[in-house]
Amino acid sequence: MCVGLPMTIIETDGVSALCERRSERRLVSVLLLDRPPVGAQVLVFIDSAIRLLGAEEAGQIDNAVDGLAAACNGEDFDHLFADLINREPELPEHLRPV
Repeated sequence: MCVGLPMTIIETDGVSALCERRSERRLVSVLLLDRPPVGAQVLVFIDSAIRLLGAEEAGQIDNAVDGLAAACNGEDFDHLFADLINREPELPEHLRPV
């Protein structure tokens, strides 16, 4: 299974960027983005930054990944999905009927 992870750009030359997530650094392509700045959070999938992320969305993705790890280890994970507790599931806007 492949999962996109949020990473922060710490330096870039416009073609590639050195990104960091939790003390892991990785060189990724930024060719799919329009000149993302240093400090930007990006979603990295198979060593390519595929889109910019806001801080809230990056945090939700981090929580989801941590929640999956906790569930696999038999640990409590409900607190990591606080945005989903006590609400009905919703389709993404682009999948909703017109």
